[in-house]
Amino acid sequence: MAWPEDDDRVNRAHPAHPWNSVYAGEMKLKLDLHDIFNKGTDIDRALSDILDEAERTKTKTVEIIPGKGSGQLKKRVLRYLDRKDVKARYHRVEKDSKNHGRLFVHFKH
Repeated sequence: MAWPEDDDRVNRAHPAHPWNSVYAGEMKLKLDLHDIFNKGTDIDRALSDILDEAERTKTKTVEIIPGKGSGQLKKRVLRYLDRKDVKARYHRVEKDSKNHGRLFVHFKH
């Protein structure tokens, strides 16, 4: 697959890590929880894995997409991110004001 030259935002998954995306030359990880919205342990594992990958690759931003729905999945993600052991791993969480089904986790690395 060729990289589009006229698009500064390229979203291309890496085969080994399907959440990897590159945006305008900056590594950004993206986790879409739509497929596992009703599988509690899978959600926690996916969140832990994406944070591990962000730390390993020194990624500045992780985009988490719980989706809009009823908001229960987003609340679950926020509760997970608010755990003391997890909170120590990142700098801050940003709720997207234009898209309520999306969160950004920022790292200082």
